[in-house]
Amino acid sequence: MSKFWAAAGSDDSSSSSDSSDDSSSSSDSSVAGGGRAGDANRWVMDSDSESEESVRVAKSAKTRAFEAFEAHVSKLRNAMKTNDHKSLMDEFESLTKAMTKSTKVFDANGGIPRFLVRMLCDLEDHVAKSLADKASFKKLKPAQGRALNRMKLSLKKFTEKYRVIMDEYRKNPVVSEKEDSSSSSSSSSESEEENDSDSSSSSSSSSSASSGKKKTKAKADSDSDSDDSDSDSDSGSDSDDSSEWGDSSSSSSSDSESEAGGTGELKGRARWLKRTTVVKEKVEKDKAGRSEERKRAKEEAAKLKAQQEAEKAEKGELKEEDLTPSLIQKKTLEIVSSRGRKGTDAKALLGQLEALSKLSTRFGPRVEIPVLMHVITAQFDMQRTIDDFMDTPTWRSCAGYLERVGSILEDEKEGWKVGPMTAEDDELASDMMMATMGKAGKMKSGIMSGAGGAMAAMSTEEKLINPNTGEVETEDERMERLRLEREAKMSKDELKTIRVPGSLSLFLSRLDEEYSKSLQRISPHSIDYIIRLRDEAKLRELLAVYQKYHERVDSPSDAAMLAALRVEHMYYRHDSIVKAVAEAQDTVADVDTAQEITDLCTYIYQHGSDRQKTRAMLCHIYHHALHDRFLEARDLLLMSHLQETIPVAGDVATMILFNRTMVTLGLAAFRLGNIWNSHQCLSDICSGRVRELLAQGVSTGRFSDKSPEQEKAEKRRQIPYHQHINLDLLEACHLISAMLLEVPNMASAGDNDRRSVSRTFRKYHDMYDRQVFTGPPEQTRDFVMTATKALLKGDWKRCSDLLKSLECWDLVPGENGAEEIKKMLEEKVKETGLRTYLLAFSAQYDSLSLSQLCEMFEMTKNEVHSVVSKMMINHDLIASWDQPTETIVMRKVEPSALQLLALQFADKAA
Repeated sequence: MSKFWAAAGSDDSSSSSDSSDDSSSSSDSSVAGGGRAGDANRWVMDSDSESEESVRVAKSAKTRAFEAFEAHVSKLRNAMKTNDHKSLMDEFESLTKAMTKSTKVFDANGGIPRFLVRMLCDLEDHVAKSLADKASFKKLKPAQGRALNRMKLSLKKFTEKYRVIMDEYRKNPVVSEKEDSSSSSSSSSESEEENDSDSSSSSSSSSSASSGKKKTKAKADSDSDSDDSDSDSDSGSDSDDSSEWGDSSSSSSSDSESEAGGTGELKGRARWLKRTTVVKEKVEKDKAGRSEERKRAKEEAAKLKAQQEAEKAEKGELKEEDLTPSLIQKKTLEIVSSRGRKGTDAKALLGQLEALSKLSTRFGPRVEIPVLMHVITAQFDMQRTIDDFMDTPTWRSCAGYLERVGSILEDEKEGWKVGPMTAEDDELASDMMMATMGKAGKMKSGIMSGAGGAMAAMSTEEKLINPNTGEVETEDERMERLRLEREAKMSKDELKTIRVPGSLSLFLSRLDEEYSKSLQRISPHSIDYIIRLRDEAKLRELLAVYQKYHERVDSPSDAAMLAALRVEHMYYRHDSIVKAVAEAQDTVADVDTAQEITDLCTYIYQHGSDRQKTRAMLCHIYHHALHDRFLEARDLLLMSHLQETIPVAGDVATMILFNRTMVTLGLAAFRLGNIWNSHQCLSDICSGRVRELLAQGVSTGRFSDKSPEQEKAEKRRQIPYHQHINLDLLEACHLISAMLLEVPNMASAGDNDRRSVSRTFRKYHDMYDRQVFTGPPEQTRDFVMTATKALLKGDWKRCSDLLKSLECWDLVPGENGAEEIKKMLEEKVKETGLRTYLLAFSAQYDSLSLSQLCEMFEMTKNEVHSVVSKMMINHDLIASWDQPTETIVMRKVEPSALQLLALQFADKAA
């Protein structure tokens, strides 16, 4: 028989123990032995305990929140006892997060429970007491001190929304029975733990058998006690929960559910005892009345706030009958002095200045223009960072104020002009501010001194007497009198000069910059972009008005800067576009744009800075090239030596403009059929990152080595969309010009030894040759590569048809621009086809008939004669003309060894 079952038959273990001890020990002891009934009972109780532990207790959201808050409150009170401010701060943050998440629970149960209100009040008292004890605060560690200061700020911010209920609690503090019992129980538990530790230490010398029995008995007793305490704590938590939160429908429903089927929550002996049910009366709250009271309170608060704002606005308003120029100047200085301060609303400040500008209109330009200058400055201050841009309504408002100032300064008969602030004007403005601040300071010191201090300060205010009349005058009257006396002493020229802060030319430059930034941010495919482009005409008019004004007041540097801005808004516009815009606006475009740009650039060459001269020259060349004046543009470029100075200039914006100019020059040469010059102008830029070089896009590669600051700077340099050069047209012109130069080179004998004209074209051609399957062309590059294949085979007609079928030719500006370029392409393809044929197959002929060549390539005799003669002169074709028979006689002359070496040396030296 197994020893396990044999041990169950011995019955000499627990005969001397008490009956109560037998019941507890028989359920737990397995090694000491017992009866079979005890063993069976043991297995039953074990299974019951296991099933009881596996039961899941369902708790409501209110109960879970309550338990979480109790845990946080307990930890907070422990941290307060030990003065551990860091732990206190961490636990307070956890409590605030839990309270924020439980907002719905608070709303459903009528607000936060009382013990949380009590905890917040105790925290305030604890923090205030800790901060008041300066000696103890100095002894704290730096981390603890910082945590205490942070706790003060966080607690003040968090308790703002609970301030009303906290004040009510402080008036009538209520301590629940649970907190008293919990405090007493905690003290008793501590004493019990001490006694247990003493008893355990004293009994450590006893025998092992007796200690084992005592431990087993104590364990059984503690289990039964814990079962009772669990059942008591469950019922107690429900009662405390209802007392703290107040009666509600949710709590009563949860209680009824627990009464109906709550046997699963009880454990051990309490599961089988008789339960007493307590019926609670349901107290219904007037939720509708509370919501109406809250709504009424919100409405009253909103009305009170609106009334206060209205009173404040009425107090700050100026009555028109009491207005004087000096008073407006004083108010303007008061508003401007608060600009940039912390807590100042920039929009409200701008609104006040705009209201003052409307009131200052009737006092003349000497009062109106300084206020308008402050308004413009405030509008520019609305953009805090370099990436912010002025929205369209604000930009138009700013342009309107500048237009108003320009209309006043434009009148040559009146002769108004503006000048910078002088030392006397700055001193006068500071005196006004000191007088205002001094009056406010007296009031403040009087209020601080006592109840009657303010009235005493006002009564002891110094009386101002007019020296001319001997009557008492106010501060405003005195300021107006001094202003009139000062203006009476001025000469006529000084009277017509208005001293203003800021510079008009810099304001216009900033306005132009904000316009460009807005075009960069707006989507170019939206209607907003088209609407925004309409403002460019207004901007050009403002620039023209102020340039004329600066020329009148003999300020050539400012006038040159404005002329440069005008040129940069005109150089990229083709005459056909100008004419179309004029027809759309029902205006007559009789202005010679070329002559206007020439006059502006000439003025800049005379009075502008080096950078302005360089940019004006590039814009002038661009405009010439855009209108197919290639020779004039080329001469300007070569005479200015810009291609030598631009790489070392260091100005990225000017380098971008130079790239755009060179591309436009190459396109102009291509349109005129000057293939060699076109390829020379386009090859450097089109061989690499075209978008970045022309500032028409940003590269977004995975392995980009640019920092975030560099990417932002590159985005700020982007050209507006309406000034872009079409990249498909640019690629077509570059590849076609390279094809017309490279195909004869590739078809000639010994092409492996000859240097390539365009490495980019050779690379694309090799990639196209390596493709296993080539479908119909789709992109511009595919069309050109397919046409190259056809031309190498001698099929010039297919080559011409492919090139003429490109859709990008419709983008060529000017009347009949697409038809002219297609006609030019057909002629160039015929000529290249003839040269390719002669270079490729001349070795197979002894002579060729001129008429046969004319028939093959559909060219006239003069054209064929010209092409062949050039090839003979350049030694590309070793042949001679037979004039009587009109044939080309081929001469097969092998070069000597010396000639071969000379040719190799020439290729290497080139």
